Amino acid sequence: MRFSLFFLIFLFLLFFPITVVASSSVIAMDIDSGRILYEDNANEEKLIASTTKVMTAIIAIEEGKLHKKVTVGEEVLKMYGTNIYVEVGEKISLLDLLYGLLLRSGNDASVVIAKAVAESEEEFVKLMNAKAKELGMKDTVFENPHGLDEYSKNYSTAYDMALLSAYAFHNKTYRKIVSTKKYECNTGKKTYLWYNRNQLLFNYKYCTGGKNGYTPAAGKSLVSTATKNNFNITIVSLNDGNIYGTHENLYEKLFDKYKRYKIIDKDNFNIDENLFSREVYIKRSFYYPLMEDEINHVKTIVALEGGTDSRAGNINIFLDDKKIGTLPIYYVKKREKTKSPFQKFLSLF
Repeated sequence: MRFSLFFLIFLFLLFFPITVVASSSVIAMDIDSGRILYEDNANEEKLIASTTKVMTAIIAIEEGKLHKKVTVGEEVLKMYGTNIYVEVGEKISLLDLLYGLLLRSGNDASVVIAKAVAESEEEFVKLMNAKAKELGMKDTVFENPHGLDEYSKNYSTAYDMALLSAYAFHNKTYRKIVSTKKYECNTGKKTYLWYNRNQLLFNYKYCTGGKNGYTPAAGKSLVSTATKNNFNITIVSLNDGNIYGTHENLYEKLFDKYKRYKIIDKDNFNIDENLFSREVYIKRSFYYPLMEDEINHVKTIVALEGGTDSRAGNINIFLDDKKIGTLPIYYVKKREKTKSPFQKFLSLF
């Protein structure tokens, strides 16, 4: 009887295998301060599908000549999945390719971009991994510029991708492209009309852009940004079956829960004059997202850490016992008195 039971279980598992679905990963981060506003499995390594193209775009924007005409090569013939269907021999600008990459998720665009910028896909991937290291993306490995994962795989975490998204957001060209809903270009051979595949851009009024992705192995993923009352947030969700619902709901909760406060105002900067030998100033203001009950938990401490004629010290900002920022303090340069023409004449003698 026991043997028959085990045999039946064996047959059941053979024909109806149990699929173990990996948990989703989500993070929300304040773009300007880096404060994590929400996270769930944010440091779990996952396949990232076409969200890879955020890094591909940034490398191309920083390394390439955007208005340079690129000749499409045979590298596009191996591409499948989402494409913009450029043809071998066609000439198209790098900027137009970036729109095709980010709006339509063109896998063919990614390999043309890689070859145009770094002469080969392999060299371009080296640039991607070097940039990841520079940004502190410690759990990220890129093997291709598109995110397809049958033959090579790109792994990252929601946290690492949020770092990348925050960095990319500060690039005006990237921000303009991902916020574009419709784009048209003509190569002389074909006219292209592309609509942005990121549905959050159409459905959520505070969304400022992003990049979605999907492969069967990675599941659905989305990197997005949103701005409300000068408060910039990025959300990343990986292997998430409801990417747009997740992002919109989380944005609404966070914009309601947090407000962006100006902790230190560079134009209204007062400090005890007895601490320094002469007049001082700071170059920028300091903002930070806070919940209402955290406002009275912020404190600032001035540290005399100068050592140069221009640097006087630092203002260290704390939330409870956690340091959340530092602002350098500078000495105002002494102005030399301008001599009158008569004084200049007398100095000759």
